Amino acid sequence: MRYTQLGRTGLKVSRLVLGTMNFGPQTDEADSHAIMDAALDAGINFFDTANVYGWGENKGRTEEIIGSWFAKGGERREKVVLATKVYANMGAEGDAWPNYDKLSALNIRRAVDASLKRLKTDYIDLYQFHHVDRNTPFEEIWQAIDVLVTQGKILYAGSSNFPGYKIAQANETALRRGNTIGLVSEQCLYNLEERRAEMEVIPAAQEYGLGVIPWSPLHGGLLGGIIRKEAEGGRRTSGRAADALANAAVRTRLEAYEELLAKHGLEPGEVALAWLLTRPGVTGPIVGPRTASQLESALRAVELELSEELLTSLDEIFPGPGPSPEAFAW
Repeated sequence: MRYTQLGRTGLKVSRLVLGTMNFGPQTDEADSHAIMDAALDAGINFFDTANVYGWGENKGRTEEIIGSWFAKGGERREKVVLATKVYANMGAEGDAWPNYDKLSALNIRRAVDASLKRLKTDYIDLYQFHHVDRNTPFEEIWQAIDVLVTQGKILYAGSSNFPGYKIAQANETALRRGNTIGLVSEQCLYNLEERRAEMEVIPAAQEYGLGVIPWSPLHGGLLGGIIRKEAEGGRRTSGRAADALANAAVRTRLEAYEELLAKHGLEPGEVALAWLLTRPGVTGPIVGPRTASQLESALRAVELELSEELLTSLDEIFPGPGPSPEAFAW
């Protein structure tokens, strides 16, 4: 496994991030534990989750599965850089009671304590804001975070799904307060097919020293060889993936992508991950395996070297927006 610093911090993390969103809804507890053991054995030390994972009436279940794995001992907790998120409503399903969601100081205080209990740990390494809260000022958010840092409940704060201007606003507010280091990472939607983050989010992250953690690196499976799997009858698409494949331009790009990689004898999913590892500012993509074999495929991407010729061809198939601000200025 290869490692890098998380943004401008001294924290060293693996270049693949283990995403846990499937733990509970699609992968049972025993298999989830096996996947986490395999990830740790492979050198992955960066695990990402969220308080809401498990979803619906089972929200919080994913953190509980991770907590029961930590409880097995064997330095599992000590070896892991643990990231979770706060924002979603954690009240009973269908209960819209106030202050059970978003980023008020009250909800942050409640949410972190609840996450710590489910995770069976006394601290969280990276506490991430899962979404922008337009109704809570950053002065209040940072006050709550500073209290948690002082209490030893969290070490760093990060953002997720923030536009560039909110990254700037958050860190400028932190700078004015003078007693917090601000955001250290941004978790955003970023992959070969979806490159809009290159316009402002990634430049803002680089300017402020945030590590970029791409989610959905295979774009819902579209970059994992979906055309071939469809033809073989091994994959049925639904939801956002099905909608995307119905778009003729998207399908044409994916067909060209898979044909290109077939000529090179490469697996599409592994190339999609390896491409992200070549991108400026990227700490590591989040991989969310449902099975041990999916984890093995992701691990191969870390060692995959993409030639300049192949990178150029990928840019031709999936052209990004170009440098900012030229991409939207002229």
